[in-house]
Amino acid sequence: MQDCRENISKFSLLSITTLSLKRLFDTIFSSIVLIFLSPLFLIIALIIRSSSKGNVIYSHERVGKNGVPFLCYKFRTMYPDADERLQEILEADPLKQAEWNTSHKLRNDPRVIPVGTFLRKTSLDELPQFWNVLKGDLSVVGPRPVTKEEVVKHFGPRAHKIFSVRPGITGLWQVSGRSNTTYSERIAFEERYVDNRSWLLDLKIVALTIPSMIFRKGAY
Repeated sequence: MQDCRENISKFSLLSITTLSLKRLFDTIFSSIVLIFLSPLFLIIALIIRSSSKGNVIYSHERVGKNGVPFLCYKFRTMYPDADERLQEILEADPLKQAEWNTSHKLRNDPRVIPVGTFLRKTSLDELPQFWNVLKGDLSVVGPRPVTKEEVVKHFGPRAHKIFSVRPGITGLWQVSGRSNTTYSERIAFEERYVDNRSWLLDLKIVALTIPSMIFRKGAY
């Protein structure tokens, strides 16, 4: 019994140490990105502003660790009235309605501004999320941040496991086909990450993210 308690204590200490190191990595990595890529941030902001009217940064509520909501930041890639346009598109086109119901995405999305397609395919639109990492809303690596609507519609009892960790800017799903996968496959990737998360897996995902951004596989 005593040996069992000692093992549990060692496991808990190891888990706390791992989480602390992960948070330290997140803080250092996001600070470096925000500082050294600040000129790129400015260039993207100027291009968006010249492309269409509206705020440069878009924020939307996402579900975080333990189900706590937070505002997730991105460079705006859609027209300011995108929500209204979406309703009109879905009501007028049953095929797009079916596509949206399946993946919560649209190929050749007419709501996207001219530069938005490039930003999305290269994931440059997600650079402001490093501010979320610095704040502690996100990790560099973790499950994809999603909306409450997606949780209710797709996650079911698996939500408890997936939201036991911080969502991430990149993750196993993003480097494993991204939008070329079904939503159920996406959730399976998220579960697999939570079950097998480690420093080695995180480093592997970070390394795979770069070619994934360059070749844009499954991004739209």
